Amino acid sequence: MKKIAILTSGILPVPAVQGGAVENLVDYYLAYNEQHRLYDITVYSVWHPDVEKHPARQSAVNHYYYIKTETLWAKIKKKTHQLTHGQEYYHYTIEYFLEQAMKHIGRQHYDLIILENRPGFALSVRKKTSARLVYHLHNDHLNSTTPQANDIYEAATGIITVSDYISSRVRSICPNDRKCHTVHNGIDLQLFQKAAECNDASGMTLVYTGRIIREKGIGELIDAMLLLKDYPEISLMVIGGSFYANSNDADDFIEELRQKAEPIRNRIRFTGFVPYVKVPGLLAMADVAVLPSTWDEPFGLTVTEALAAGLPIITTRKGGIPEIVTDQNAILLNADEHLPESLANAILYLYQHKEKRDSLAAASSQQAARFSKEVYAQNFFQCIMNYEL
Repeated sequence: MKKIAILTSGILPVPAVQGGAVENLVDYYLAYNEQHRLYDITVYSVWHPDVEKHPARQSAVNHYYYIKTETLWAKIKKKTHQLTHGQEYYHYTIEYFLEQAMKHIGRQHYDLIILENRPGFALSVRKKTSARLVYHLHNDHLNSTTPQANDIYEAATGIITVSDYISSRVRSICPNDRKCHTVHNGIDLQLFQKAAECNDASGMTLVYTGRIIREKGIGELIDAMLLLKDYPEISLMVIGGSFYANSNDADDFIEELRQKAEPIRNRIRFTGFVPYVKVPGLLAMADVAVLPSTWDEPFGLTVTEALAAGLPIITTRKGGIPEIVTDQNAILLNADEHLPESLANAILYLYQHKEKRDSLAAASSQQAARFSKEVYAQNFFQCIMNYEL
């Protein structure tokens, strides 16, 4: 059985006891490996007390090597690392994690090493091992403007991206690229489908899920709601917090949104951060998902979750989103200066045409099957097998 090492991002633990989209996706393909016994895999992850008794650690084929980064002694060592190493590719806390992982990797033999969303790790890893390197890119972290882009690109045997959009960004380095392969993300469809079966809400409730940051288009959505002030039957539920954003800026932005929504405050509900396991139940209360991102989404997990929940979707043609939805299950809008008006028109159209909502919803449920965690893991390992050749 061939041996694989997985270098995680050095921020959140695997298993995903603290959440994290990337970490959950790693869990999905590790579960698939446990079921099918494809490889002997060792995961290098930051430590968290909740991983100690996690059932995933009982696996015979998936192993976990933990690096403590938050103890007092680890913090001292991280600071020492910063002072002794100077400027490195990533923040010194991440570089410290990599250094500790490489001490162990250097004593092992791996056939292949997967770098989860940290292509810059390759600059150090390639000096310590002859194992093939595969990058799993969840974000736009490798393109022609990336520092040392050519060196990082050349070090890879293969590059797995979450969307054709991210692949196109890598190809800005090498237009004739043959290393990139797209593997769309997957989710636990059952979690959302069971909730969808409970949907008996009356009226028309819109739902937005995701981080509360400007780039997600939530400001434009509230502007659209203000344009629809004469339609009190239309309400909006905003699910999410500002995690991963600068906390001060994010708090200011959320307060700005609340003030903007004040004239129709009885029709807009801000839930704040909600644990992932509770999101399906909230989606089940909605009639339409509105996800008006104004930046180039690498993939769009919230769009996939809305599909699985059987919701009609209003979204934008940004990044990888058009790879997830079609005209049969979504209304796709341009993310331009007219977005608030476009959103208002699309919302009003669905409000006035329930038969259209129903047809979009049925198509969403069918489309969701493409994005199961099982399909994702199977496609992921097919790429890995190809890179072995």
